[in-house]
Amino acid sequence: MALAMVASAFLSAQRSMNPTLTPYVAALAMTLGSMLLPLPSLALEAPVAIKEAPKALREAVESPQRSAEFRKRDAYRHPLETLEFFGVEPTMNVVELWPGGGWYTEMLAPYLRARGNYIAAIFPRADETPGYQLKLNEALLAKLRASPALYDRAQLTQLGPKDFWQIAPEGSADRVLTFRNVHNWLEGGYAEQVFAAAYKALKPGGILGVVEHRAKPGTTLEQMKDSGYVTEAEVGRLAEQAGFVFLSSSEINANPRDSKDYPKGVWTLPPRLAMGEQDREKYLAIGESDRMTLRFVKPEKRTP
Repeated sequence: MALAMVASAFLSAQRSMNPTLTPYVAALAMTLGSMLLPLPSLALEAPVAIKEAPKALREAVESPQRSAEFRKRDAYRHPLETLEFFGVEPTMNVVELWPGGGWYTEMLAPYLRARGNYIAAIFPRADETPGYQLKLNEALLAKLRASPALYDRAQLTQLGPKDFWQIAPEGSADRVLTFRNVHNWLEGGYAEQVFAAAYKALKPGGILGVVEHRAKPGTTLEQMKDSGYVTEAEVGRLAEQAGFVFLSSSEINANPRDSKDYPKGVWTLPPRLAMGEQDREKYLAIGESDRMTLRFVKPEKRTP
């Protein structure tokens, strides 16, 4: 298919999902036109038995196609156990919120490619979007463009202020996942809108999976914004306010060595290591942050 035809199809699909499509996404379509396909039908196959998922999921997690640098983080982020906990099956329609440079994209997009659907809700191209987020967008796009055999069916939407709150067709997603993003939404003042967008995108019975840096109970909102650590109570409040019901939690991503009292908040720890060489070995020994791993469900009927 010619580049122009693919780009046109991609644009049409994206406009159907987000009427407020910006020129930036149009540019993305032209950039990726040679490898992004039109949004596939969201009429999914009947879910496979859960026992089928682990083998295919393990293959995706252990794939040699993954970045060696990214795989170094597996010891802290436990992707196989995390995605199993969230119940991500290969036939599902999955939306990842703010995938950054594509750490989970490297696993989810190939895993879902044949029978499911992967949507990356990236940072919006808007005046409010910080430059570092736009650079992460470009890193993700470069990754997608470089390996069409893995990522040609990945879809892009946008999430963030002021007007980008439609991450997928309403009621279409089986899973909406977010990894270490809630603190950014709180700092930006739009966490409620993000959780509402996730609720709207999910099918009844769909799951919202959240991994986030975990603050000590009683941490104030301002302390959360400054430190990057968020209380489980605050995540629960945001989810329940949007209409979700709490299902369960896991200690998969817990780190008891994390004291959560560093000069530059959670960014003091790896992989950021914001203090540079100062106490570097100390922070490397602690490892990545202590994290909550939570599941919420969109109920079949919302309680008035």
